[in-house]
Parts: sequence; structure tokens; C-alpha cells
Amino acid sequence: MINIEHISKIAKNKTLVSPFMHVEFDQFLPIKLAEMVNAEFPDYESEVWYSYKNQVEDKKALNDWNKFPENTYKLFSYLTSDVFTGVLSNLIGVHLYPDPGLHGGGWHIHGNGGKLNPHLDYNVHPKLKLQRKLNLIIYLCENWEDSWGGHFGLWQQDKQTGRPGKLEKEISVGFNKAVIFDTTQNSWHGLSREVEAPEGSFRKSLAVYYLCSAPQGTDSRGRALFAPTEAQVGNPVIEELIQRRSQVSLSHQVYRNDKPI
Repeated sequence: MINIEHISKIAKNKTLVSPFMHVEFDQFLPIKLAEMVNAEFPDYESEVWYSYKNQVEDKKALNDWNKFPENTYKLFSYLTSDVFTGVLSNLIGVHLYPDPGLHGGGWHIHGNGGKLNPHLDYNVHPKLKLQRKLNLIIYLCENWEDSWGGHFGLWQQDKQTGRPGKLEKEISVGFNKAVIFDTTQNSWHGLSREVEAPEGSFRKSLAVYYLCSAPQGTDSRGRALFAPTEAQVGNPVIEELIQRRSQVSLSHQVYRNDKPI
């Protein structure tokens, strides 16, 4: 399904470590497979999506296996298989576990106005109690232009505030591009530019996350920890939202909270 030798060669030769470990791929999937999976994405207005719409994120997602059509189902099955997970384990020298439940993963889509503030992903899976270690994101954005935004941003961590500092790198999205990155290295990431796409064009992606044994004393946070944008710094409404969003027991209360600020 995927040329594992090709992926391994690229990862070994082009892995970057700043501001945290990551590697970029062009033509990650066989092109025919990428086209078939792309064609299975639901319409943006479909009722199958779960909507996240608040002041730090505006996106839609779905991780329900029962909703995945045939080609998408097979692809996620392969990406969460022991074979593919083993390849990633060998690449980084850490024994990884897949998350068959796709917690936080699956299909993602951003329309015009879509955004995702810099954030750290959940650290410990709320059910498996394993640490999230690697993210794999595959972009399926057809005929995407840089001027439409939606770039994947990588931020340094500010040592004084513990929040994102300098935006060190932007990766433009496109069709059949992919990024794999380590989430345990103060890995602040998100959309560095809001989506400004014309009608009918969407920032589409698939995401799979890989886990490892949690080191003793690791932060047990089970939800993403967001940071305010420069324009939001010091806003108490945003700060409260971020705190509630980061707690398993409260996060569901603010996923959809599009109040003006």
C-alpha cells in the first residue's frame, strides 16, 4: 500500500530536529490511493462531522470507523497495523503502539476561516494511559495555493513563559503531502495562517497518532493545551477557554463556544 523503503529512506535522510523532530514527505501515498481516499471525504456541510468552533480552533473532524468508506477504512487499518507501526518504531528507536480508536485523529477538514491556535497535543491517552509520541498527518488539499493559508506551523517554546515563542517554520499544505513529528519535545504546532480559501476548496487531512510507554512522572494531561495568538494574549476569556479546553472533564463544554470576544 505504501512504499515503506522509500518512506524510511526519506525519514533517515531528511529528518529535521528544530524546533522539534519532524520530517516532510511529498507523494506519501500511491497517487491512485490518494485520489480514491480524497474522493471519499464527506462534504463540508455533511452532518457526519463533529464541529470544533471556538476562539482557538475552527475545524471539523471524524474518527468513527463505521462512517469511513472502503478505501479510507483500509488506509486507516494499514496505518494502525503492527507492520506500519513497527516501521515507525524502528525509525525512531522507540517501541510504539497504534491507537485503533483514532482518539483525536481520523478525518480533519477546515473551511474558509478555519484556524487552529498553537498547541501541545494531549500527553497521555485518557483511556490507554500511554504517552502520545508521534503524529502522522497526510494532506489532501486539491490544487491548493499558498495564498489560501492553512500552513502547518512549528513554534519554538519560550523558556520564560513555557508557551510558543518564535514561529520557526511553516510547511505549506498540498495534495498527498505528509508530515511526521515528535509530540514530546515541547512541540508547539498548529495553523500558522488562517484558511482563506475560495468557495468549494477545503484544507483536508488524515491524522494518525502513535503512542509509547509513559515515562514515570510525565504530565498526565489528556487534552490539548492551546496558547493564545499575539492578538489574544492577556484576554481573560481566552485564558479561561484554554484552561477548560485542556481538562478532560471540562473540554466538551467549550468545543463549540463561538462567543464574540
